[in-house]
Amino acid sequence: MTEAAELPQAPEAARTVFGEFFPEAVRYAELLADAGVKRGLIGPREVPRLWERHLLNCAVLSEVVPEGVTVCDVGSGAGLPGIPLALVRPDLKITLLEPLLRRTNFLQEVVELLGLDHVTVVRGRAEEVLGTLPPVHVVTARAVAPLDRLAGWGVPLLRPYGEMLALKGDTAEEELNGARAALSKLGVVDTSVLHVGEGIVDPLSTVVRVEVGESPGGVRFAAKRAKAARTGRSRRRR
Repeated sequence: MTEAAELPQAPEAARTVFGEFFPEAVRYAELLADAGVKRGLIGPREVPRLWERHLLNCAVLSEVVPEGVTVCDVGSGAGLPGIPLALVRPDLKITLLEPLLRRTNFLQEVVELLGLDHVTVVRGRAEEVLGTLPPVHVVTARAVAPLDRLAGWGVPLLRPYGEMLALKGDTAEEELNGARAALSKLGVVDTSVLHVGEGIVDPLSTVVRVEVGESPGGVRFAAKRAKAARTGRSRRRR
């Protein structure tokens, strides 16, 4: 087993970004560097760059998330970007959606240790919770899947006129262009590539924004949602 490198001291930018929740951010970084590595949630080589490449890279996503909305972090993994976002934005109601038990166990422990009352952990795949998880204003994701596949999972979870914000790398524009046909079928009405984190992260964090109209996921998913809603009402009447 490779021994994890030592977690570096938090950069000054972290104090600015996380503000009063800086101590919680430090605790989260420590958990990632220790239990996160031991449980295989992050690689030991990522520990020296946890702050810049992971926590801050995710926290600056808050620049493009509207105030007071509901968020679903799809394929949350070790909690990136959901937990850094939760630390800087207590006004949000965030669901961390993750199918693997060992990851959801870790996420639940982190949420409880950090006292994140506005965060809920749900075990499941996006296609499994469709119709049972209330539709959200914003879906977030990072390093989950190529954009066309990710959109197929995340877009149907949105409310009408919601948006998916996917943290991507240098190939964001290329990936977006290749996914346009799939996005159109999913009810997407507008897309853009944003760069956030000026003065905080270098390089800037790249975000693909996918906005939907009145039918998130397209016609097929609208029918599936309606069926799930009818089933839910039927069960409640029993």
